[in-house]
Amino acid sequence: MGSSIANHFRNYSWLKRTLLVIAACTFLTSTFLFLTPPGTFIREYLAKTVITTQHRDWAWIFVGAQRRDQMVLEMQNLTEVNSIEKQDIEAVQFNTNRPIESLVKVEDISGTLWKGKRMYVYDPRSIRVVVPSKVGEGERITAMVQRTGAVAGVNGGGFNDPDGLGNGFAPIGAIMSGGEILYTDQEGSNPQQIVGFTKEGTLIIGKYTINALLELGVTEAVSFYPRVIANGKPLITSGDGGWGRAPRTAVGQKADGTVIFIVIDGRQTSSVGATLKEVQDLFLEDDVINAGFLDGGASSEMVYNNALITKPSSRYGERRLPSAFLVFDHPEKVEVKNIWAGLTSIDAGGASTHPEFLKEQAELKAQGKLPTPTPKATPTPKPENSTEPGKVGGSTSPAHTESPKPTGTDKPSTGSPTSSPNPNTTVTPTPTPTPGNGNTNTGSPKPTNSATPSPTPSATPKPSTNPTGAGTPTGTGNGAPTAPNSQSTTTSPTVKPN
Repeated sequence: MGSSIANHFRNYSWLKRTLLVIAACTFLTSTFLFLTPPGTFIREYLAKTVITTQHRDWAWIFVGAQRRDQMVLEMQNLTEVNSIEKQDIEAVQFNTNRPIESLVKVEDISGTLWKGKRMYVYDPRSIRVVVPSKVGEGERITAMVQRTGAVAGVNGGGFNDPDGLGNGFAPIGAIMSGGEILYTDQEGSNPQQIVGFTKEGTLIIGKYTINALLELGVTEAVSFYPRVIANGKPLITSGDGGWGRAPRTAVGQKADGTVIFIVIDGRQTSSVGATLKEVQDLFLEDDVINAGFLDGGASSEMVYNNALITKPSSRYGERRLPSAFLVFDHPEKVEVKNIWAGLTSIDAGGASTHPEFLKEQAELKAQGKLPTPTPKATPTPKPENSTEPGKVGGSTSPAHTESPKPTGTDKPSTGSPTSSPNPNTTVTPTPTPTPGNGNTNTGSPKPTNSATPSPTPSATPKPSTNPTGAGTPTGTGNGAPTAPNSQSTTTSPTVKPN
């Protein structure tokens, strides 16, 4: 009987045989994925990885919309819990006997599914936050390093990143440099996710208000998360941290003051990316006592000796960014100007203004590879006094979306980095945790359209007009999860942690 079935199968046409094989494989795969514990684990793992990208909404394909939203909230809640404990500032006892020439050391690191770089900075006071030099767009780290004469640098905080093609000029959270508040989208009394350094060189990670940062003597800071080591204790004690695999940028500090920056390449065949726990474990091997993440995903990169030494996963190579941590021989001589001062709105950019994207589209169009858009029929205008039910007058005009307001002496934007489709929407920070529709970086609910931040150079920044997404950056996507249905991008940094 078996041979007759085989003969019968061989008599099928090649098309019918192919369809039968595909159907059988689909049945077996679906049965495994949806009816077995290992299959459920794989689906949830894939969903976590997607949640930390700029396509978070698509995670429903693996676990359904309800479970996806629940997973996002779980990530955000865990980030919030891990950010609460205040640091023991006295725990760092700086080693002052190091030779001056011993500034940094860079080495290769690798794991089963990833490759990256680790940089040791032996004097944390040599680290400064640097921002772009041109109003209206971010700056690549290689350009920042060359312009300022820095020895090395890594990417910093999150930003609003429409279409994954933002211009890097709309930060999320706070930016401080040289003790000055260059930008913040939160009032001075609202806590937000912070990664920064005091004037003595102590790394500060967790949720702090601007007022508290000033009291602690913090001089350099950006916003992102999550925190993974607090006062010597690992915060991820089971599982992999819940954010899947992705490119990562993280920073930690040892008890002798040494700062360690880690950048992991990802989303490539040669390096898939690292989990949060894998990075935490790297820090623990070095006896790091405090550690957390910076923006990740397509923004993750490290520059050393004027060269990009990691491989960013960004479609067009290095991205334009709003902030970076750079290392200097003479940090006291570095002047960082506030390019957001005096601005009343900030355009986060997007596909319609991205130079490399527009160039690529023009080339495809010239080669005839772009689909020709189907012309739409022009609707017949209705008379001014239309009698159509429910309408008064002839037409309904779309609601005007107010542009976000940055401040140079004014207000800030949201507190959670994520990518937002509408770069010109008013930023509104909201308290955590609320489900939203953002893209990356966890730690607080998804920010809503933080496209228009308000920088605040004053010691006590004013509150944003429409706060939403309070205090947690959402990464440019790329590293931290945000609540489902939020419109902002970049790390609270939501799922770009990192």
